[in-house]
Amino acid sequence: MQRNEVGRSAATAIHLRLRLLGGGLLVAHLLLVGWLTLRPLDVPWAAAANLTPLEGIRADLSYGPLEAARRIGESLALLAPLGVLLPLANGNLAPSPLAAWSSLGRTAAAGLLVSLLIEMLQSGVPGQVVDVDSVLLNGLGVVLAHVAVVPALRARLRRARRSERSQGSTPRIPRVGLGPWTDVLSAVPREY
Repeated sequence: MQRNEVGRSAATAIHLRLRLLGGGLLVAHLLLVGWLTLRPLDVPWAAAANLTPLEGIRADLSYGPLEAARRIGESLALLAPLGVLLPLANGNLAPSPLAAWSSLGRTAAAGLLVSLLIEMLQSGVPGQVVDVDSVLLNGLGVVLAHVAVVPALRARLRRARRSERSQGSTPRIPRVGLGPWTDVLSAVPREY
């Protein structure tokens, strides 16, 4: 009974550490994203806002494959860590399939909302341009990161829980004498 309580408290402590680590990394990432996207830029001119879906991606593709990959990759990677950090900070690493799908939906919605908030705030920042394709690519990056990392993390936690359960309690072994003649020799009086 006591070992089970110790095991639970150790698992709770590890779970709490993971949540704190995820929360700290989430805050640090959001501060970095805010600095990258919401600081005023000193530019002589700025392009017009893009409010037509997929128009910005078409324009990026016209720059050639390397430049298009760089521009699209930047938009995909900007908020991609949220796909892992949000479930980690929330503690939603439950192994059930229903919880996995709902976690994906909540994470995707949160990623889209953060991206939309950034685009709305950019409308008032000099030198920053609003682009609806950024919202789409940021959301896709969050989903891709979630799908790539979180199931593997869940499987690892599942294996750790399974091995913790399979070990069970420590077996009790009755006390064994030192040798076959120990009882006989202890009955013999000694003269020193």
